[in-house]
Order: sequence, then structure tokens, then C-alpha cells
Amino acid sequence: MPQISPVVQTVPASGIRRIFELAAGMDDVVQLSVGEPELPVARPILEAGAQAWQQDLTRYTPNSGISALRSALASKLLRDNGYRVDADQVHVTAGGAQALHTALTFTLSPGDEVLVPDPGYTTFTMASRLIGAVPVPYPLDAAQGFAPDLAVLESLITPRTRVLLVNSPSNPLGVVFSRRTAQMLLDLAVRHDLWVISDEVYEYLTFDTPFISLSSLENAGDRVFGVYSLSKTYALTGARVGYLVTPPGLSERFRAVQESIVSCVNTPAQYAALAAVTGDQQDVARAREHYRANLEVACSVLEARGLRYQRPAGAFYLWIDVSHVSEGDVSTWAEKFLLSERVAVAPGSAFGTQGEGWVRICFAGDTEPLATGLGRFPAPA
Repeated sequence: MPQISPVVQTVPASGIRRIFELAAGMDDVVQLSVGEPELPVARPILEAGAQAWQQDLTRYTPNSGISALRSALASKLLRDNGYRVDADQVHVTAGGAQALHTALTFTLSPGDEVLVPDPGYTTFTMASRLIGAVPVPYPLDAAQGFAPDLAVLESLITPRTRVLLVNSPSNPLGVVFSRRTAQMLLDLAVRHDLWVISDEVYEYLTFDTPFISLSSLENAGDRVFGVYSLSKTYALTGARVGYLVTPPGLSERFRAVQESIVSCVNTPAQYAALAAVTGDQQDVARAREHYRANLEVACSVLEARGLRYQRPAGAFYLWIDVSHVSEGDVSTWAEKFLLSERVAVAPGSAFGTQGEGWVRICFAGDTEPLATGLGRFPAPA
């Protein structure tokens, strides 16, 4: 049998999915491991998608998506993110994951280095490896509130560094960068002439902390690729609709790349996305308040048990310290915890070496199972 590509063999498996799939075969599991909103999708969004199917709107769209959706997204970026782009710079993708992968493909060649946060979303490393690039983790330390140390980050830059990847609000940490921190990161990229990929998937899910788009900052210029998704904002995780905002002049190249991968995102999902972006946003506000209420419940349970955690300013994850029981191998501990307590959590080591001794839980679901699952966490002695 011929050998598969050596590049594919370098792609690490997802530690999150390992727990999720193990839990899928079990009964009575409190599922806290994956970032899945459990609130229902707003009725107008569902109806728009259903109507597209019923009207047989099932043909190809342009590679970058239907023009009405791209225009609506450009208007949204000006209104909510504070920066202006032409609709031709907005490209509809199969979720934020494809937007991220395409941004990495545009900016990296095999052997190039990309600076990725540690802890950081698992796909940052997986997607980089898949295109033959080298992910270089920059540490986010608990002692500094998981903010990047600019001196350490700059020390990691080499002649092979091409990209700085930034994620705010953060998955898994829930950290939201201040304007000052965001500007410092952008200024660093300018000094070293790096591309910036800004993962802003959780843009609407912040708690009393303003969200800053990197493209809205001074000196952003034409170096930022913006990665966005409708999955978390509108509970559309399975619809697989995201979008990539590229610097000007790259639309023809995007269309060629998109044609070689998926041609276009499925048409009914794009019409559902159009209804989501242009419709009443009260459901988004209600979802955010539900997550805020869940966060308060979760923090109360953790504090009652004496557990250390990172209180998030955004997204819908809690980062919890279990080093008192994980014995230096939180991945194995998470599996044992699932088997013994029927609670699925994502091991922190899935997000990088800095995550050892921590776990990530999602608080986007129903309140009662969230409190039940956290109540089963072992308290420090």
C-alpha cells in the first residue's frame, strides 16, 4: 500500500473530539466539552433556509457567496466592527474553520512559521500543520491573566516567521484583549512585516468588556485577514457558514482557491445566514444574557468547591484548574473523569502545553446540567 502524505501525518488529533466521541457512546453524560449553543435557532433564520429549499434555490452560487449576503456582511463590519471594506473583500466560507484554513493558505508556504497562542484553539495548530507550516506557540500565562507578553512574543520571531495569529475573545480562555493590547500586537506585526490573522468568531459574546476588531485599529493597513463565523452567534454550528475578510486585491485569488476546495457554500445555508445577519438581533442579546446567567451559576459552584478558574470576559468557556488531581496528565484525567462521573470536559493540553493541568468547559447549554456537572468536580484537599 502506498504511503500517505508525511504532511498529513504531522497533523495532531483533536483532544476535544476524542472526549466528545468517547462520550457519544455513553448514556447519561453531562456534555461540557464542545462549544455548542443549545438555544434554538431563531425562527426567521430557519424559515429562510427552509424557504430556499422549498423554492429549489439549490444551484451553485458565486465562489465567494451570494452578493446580498456579502453586502450585508460588509455593512455589518462597518456598523459593528468599526472598519470599512468593499463587499468584494468578503468571502463566504464553510464555517470559521474554512475561513481560518484559507487565511493560512494565503499567507504561509511549507516551512514558514506562524505564531499561535498557547493555550489556543486546537485548529490553529492542526490547520497550520496540514499546509506544511510550523506553528510556534506563544505562551499565555495564568500569572499575567493570560495576556500575551510582548517581549516573549517578539523573541520568538525568526526570519521564517510570516504570520501572527490573534484570537480575541479567546477560545479556550475567554480573554478579551484591550484596545492597548490589540494595538501593541498589531504594531509588533508592522515592525516585523507579518501578516495578521485575527480570529473574531466570538465577537458578539462579551460580558461588559468592549470587543476590538484588529482591522479597526491604526496601522492595520492591508495586512489583516479577519476570520468570522455565524455558528456561535446564531447557534448555527451545523449549518457551516463563516466568512473571511481579505485585504483588497485578493478576490480573484480567493475564487480560484475556493473553486479547488468546495466551489461554494451550500445555497440554502447562505440564505439562512442572510436572514440571520439582516434580521432582528434580539435573539443574540437574549443568548448572551443566558450565557451570562449560566456563568454566574458556574462560578458560584466552582467557588463553593474551592476550585481555581479563569473568569471569562467573552466567549462561553470556563478555564478550570484541576492540577490538584490530574497528576501532570490532564488528558488521561479527563477520560477517567468521563468514565467515573459521566461528565465530558475538554483537557487543557488539547489547546497547547500551557494548558496542562487545566480543563475547558462550555457553559452555553442548559443551566441545570451545567451546575450538576461542575458539582462533580473534585475539590482540592
